[in-house]
Amino acid sequence: MTTEDRGAHRAGPPGSALRLVAYPEAELPGELARQVAGIEGRVWPGSRFGHDPALGPRTLLLVAGDGAVGASLTLLYKEVPCGGRARRAAGLSGVVTRPEWCGRGLGGRLVAGARAELAADPAVDVALFSCDRPLVPFYERAGFERLPGSVLVGGTPAEPLATDGPGFDKEVLAAFFAPGAEGEADRAALSGTRIPLHPGTVDRLW
Repeated sequence: MTTEDRGAHRAGPPGSALRLVAYPEAELPGELARQVAGIEGRVWPGSRFGHDPALGPRTLLLVAGDGAVGASLTLLYKEVPCGGRARRAAGLSGVVTRPEWCGRGLGGRLVAGARAELAADPAVDVALFSCDRPLVPFYERAGFERLPGSVLVGGTPAEPLATDGPGFDKEVLAAFFAPGAEGEADRAALSGTRIPLHPGTVDRLW
């Protein structure tokens, strides 16, 4: 029986008992990867764990002392056009909490940890991602901001997938890490616009 199987039948530790760890997705230990895949499969039946290696996926986890995963997400990276120049962007993908541990603040703690990691990375200028509209306050509490009127265009130029497409009820969220006027210029350039993210055919909308 894996840790994922055992974890489904216990209350689990409080949030303070979990530590934040991070791995390049390609180096994620097998047992942790199996747990994440199991949690994602329970929350999103039919989903497949893993991301396009071209996007430099980096997995963040909250892990209990016995190795049980409480929550996970993956950071993805890509340059995007912004005000006539390229900016290094990062996005959040696959944000998920072990279902029986929901309501303990694990997701908020993990997302805030991801924002702190991005803010400390000098290679990242901006975080950009979308979420279902009811989840906007959750991400705002972790330090991200809405970009009203902005649309992320995923997929590829030949086969785009936009956050304002039919059947979507998405909001675009962001955080700007460049200092001073440079960060304000990025915010102005990306607000109220269609942003050609185009991450490809694997992570069509990270």
